[in-house]
Amino acid sequence: MTSQINPNNIDGQYPVAGQPNNTQGFRDNFTNIKTNFQTAATEITDLENKGIFKAALTGTTLDNNMADNLIYAVKLNDVSYTYVQQTTTAGAIAIDYSAGQYQLVAPTANVSLSFSNWPAAGSEGVVYIDFVVTNTAYTVTLPAAVSVGTTGIQGYAANVITFGATGTYRFGFSSVDSGVTIAIYDLNRALNYYTNTVNVAATTASTSTTSGALIVAGGVGIGGNLYVGGTIIGNIEVATGNVTVGNLLTAGQVSATGNLYGGNIINSGISSVTGNITGGNIRTGGLVSAAGTITGTSHLGSVVSVTANVTGGNIISGGVISSAGNARILSGTAVPAGGTAGAGYLMSSTTNLGVFFGSGAPTLSAAQGSLYLRTDGSSTSTRMYVNTTGSTVWTAVTTAA
Repeated sequence: MTSQINPNNIDGQYPVAGQPNNTQGFRDNFTNIKTNFQTAATEITDLENKGIFKAALTGTTLDNNMADNLIYAVKLNDVSYTYVQQTTTAGAIAIDYSAGQYQLVAPTANVSLSFSNWPAAGSEGVVYIDFVVTNTAYTVTLPAAVSVGTTGIQGYAANVITFGATGTYRFGFSSVDSGVTIAIYDLNRALNYYTNTVNVAATTASTSTTSGALIVAGGVGIGGNLYVGGTIIGNIEVATGNVTVGNLLTAGQVSATGNLYGGNIINSGISSVTGNITGGNIRTGGLVSAAGTITGTSHLGSVVSVTANVTGGNIISGGVISSAGNARILSGTAVPAGGTAGAGYLMSSTTNLGVFFGSGAPTLSAAQGSLYLRTDGSSTSTRMYVNTTGSTVWTAVTTAA
């Protein structure tokens, strides 16, 4: 502002000493002095009404309300903000933005927030609220306007926040449209504990322990079910629940207290569960063990041990095959006439050395020493046969009447 006081319209050399002076000159000087005083009074009053002061002027109350006017190119130091502790601790709590940008709520029951007095639309207002949670049963319900940034807020569901532990939680709330739409920010919770579902949207395929959409340097503990559409490589240990995968491939141990389901279950260690093992191929360099049923196309292992039934296409083991239930081969095959090469209990590395079955006299080619059980045999010389040449020659074994 440029002052309108004009000191140049006052003649400081009037009256002139030692000579007669016109009285008009006195009148002109007095008039100009009066005008400048009036201008000064107006400008001082304007400054009093509009200025910013460190303390109240004499006879006035300090009021540095900027009325939302713009201040720019400002350098600030040692700035503090008004902190408001809400006296209401249960039920409906009104957050007045104009009361202070830092507020505290200490719930003694469930609380429900509302907001008022945001800045006019086009200006962003931000308010921070501390919640001192002493009981995890207390929830915070947000107004419907809080609709931005809610994804990923721990314990959030349908505008209600549930806390997983006691403590002080700070949230920021902001709006650029005078509270029509409000954004929320979770400001002080650690990012290593989540109560909500975690979704990884990236689709990068993993080729090692250091690549892919999700990279974990340590172990992964799962208390529930594990569903995987691809391949799992490494060690898998599930404390409780089931493991369900498309293919399960690991160089280590597969262990679960629930059920294990997969297209192919292949590992070089131990496959051990307290429930059932179900897969296309179940292969391990160690133990295949289940307290329930093992079902699959092939079962290969040093030891196959199960307390219920073993169902599959091929059961191949370098050690003991043990079952407290049933072991059935070729369950979907009808009894063949004359037997079928390879369709029976096979033994050793010799081709087609085993126990075969069929109706009528044997015609299949098998290794010498193989046995043939005839399902329609009716006499002591037609019930069982032994291969004597390693081809199709079989000799009847005389059985008791």
